[in-house]
Amino acid sequence: MLVNQLAIARPLIDDESSSLATNNACVAERNLNELLTHVFKHAAPHNAVVVFDTRCELATTLTQAYKRCLPDAQLIDFDQHTPDAVLAVLSGLAVSDLVVLVQSTNFRLEAFRIRVELFKRGLKVIEHPHLSRMAGAEVNYYIDALAYDPVYFRGVGNSLKAIIDQAQYGCLDSGGDQFPDARLMFGSAFESAKLNVGDYSEMQNVGGQFPIGEVFTEALDLEAVRGRVRIFAFGDTQYRVNRPAKPITLIVENGQVVATEDSTPQFDTVLANIRADEQVVWLREIGFGLNRAFTKDRAVSDIGSYERMCGVHLSLGAKHGVYGKPNFKRGDGKYHIDVFAVTERVTLDEQVVYHDGAWCVGVE
Repeated sequence: MLVNQLAIARPLIDDESSSLATNNACVAERNLNELLTHVFKHAAPHNAVVVFDTRCELATTLTQAYKRCLPDAQLIDFDQHTPDAVLAVLSGLAVSDLVVLVQSTNFRLEAFRIRVELFKRGLKVIEHPHLSRMAGAEVNYYIDALAYDPVYFRGVGNSLKAIIDQAQYGCLDSGGDQFPDARLMFGSAFESAKLNVGDYSEMQNVGGQFPIGEVFTEALDLEAVRGRVRIFAFGDTQYRVNRPAKPITLIVENGQVVATEDSTPQFDTVLANIRADEQVVWLREIGFGLNRAFTKDRAVSDIGSYERMCGVHLSLGAKHGVYGKPNFKRGDGKYHIDVFAVTERVTLDEQVVYHDGAWCVGVE
């Protein structure tokens, strides 16, 4: 067992007098058990440390669930200890031990992103940041999104990757019959797709930010992207999901957003900020979200969580740390803003891969 370098965290307040809180805690426990078993394969003799706070309902519920799922884990209340004391405990862990970070905001433990530093030491990491952005029904949506179906996530994810990696072009239809000109055309092949489906067997790092469920890529030739795309939500300047009253249309030429229709002052601010620092608004990532607990109607406010939404999101701005491009210097781009497309249909080459609110490949 890990040497206990800190006093055991104070007991959590039991809020199970509420039937809703009780149900959420039970669902969270079941879903987290699935993740720990099927994704992380966590078992003795490996140790686990859960660093948490109780500043919001969702953080408290998840911590209660982890306490039940990991009865031998060391629990550390971040608000009751100094960052140095927390880091001292984490430094005592061994390769393949597990660290869980349950954060109402984002723990500041050192100058670098703590998840990156933990990965460097071979630790498994589950990170739940910015939980205070979600309340009410969003708590239920987030907990539901932690459910893990390996057949679905891995089947759809690997099938999409195989198709993307061979495709020479694609089309995102965001208009259907009502707006037939709302087609975004990808006139080139795509970068090798990356998976976030809970299978780390071929990856250097085990874990990341949860919930999961995404396949992402971008056009090999960014300037080959053109057309029109309707978006129903976007990440605003506070990293929250902004849902305008009606979809905004982006007009894309040579891979750049050159105009909009039905925009809002908030979205105009996002575009103005990008142009002020980067001169133009590049459209880069195309993300295929797989998580069926998040939909157009079941949305959460945290942009980093909602990007797993079952459907398509795109990124605006030059920043993308995964794919290098000849005319983009790594580190030059400042913005990576997710926008969420109204998605009627997605085709890669001539194959329909998304239609009627669901992915059409990978699962019988």
